[in-house]
Amino acid sequence: MRKVFVFLFIFVTIFSVAYAHPPKGIIITYDANTKMLKAVIVHNVSKPDNHFFKKVDIGINGQEIIEHKISRQDNNENQTAIYLIPDVKPQDKISVEAYCSISGKLEKEIEVKN
Repeated sequence: MRKVFVFLFIFVTIFSVAYAHPPKGIIITYDANTKMLKAVIVHNVSKPDNHFFKKVDIGINGQEIIEHKISRQDNNENQTAIYLIPDVKPQDKISVEAYCSISGKLEKEIEVKN
């Protein structure tokens, strides 16, 4: 019985790791006129209720300013998140980091233009 339990545990662990994956991409845009940041996080999943990105961190120049926890993905392909960020100046670097609910993360960064 113990061997069966150990085998099942190893099988489930390996399957979960193989099934899990970090977000595939992040498309970031910042509109200096409206002060709005838009992040489209690409994360193809079969069941967005169970496998989604669980958190998004927004940073300016390496300093985290927003931590957004998410309970599910809107659809099987991506999630759009929009934030008002009034303190951004030209040449600031905005980073978006997305965390998978099962395993992995992805970070992208843009530099704000004039």
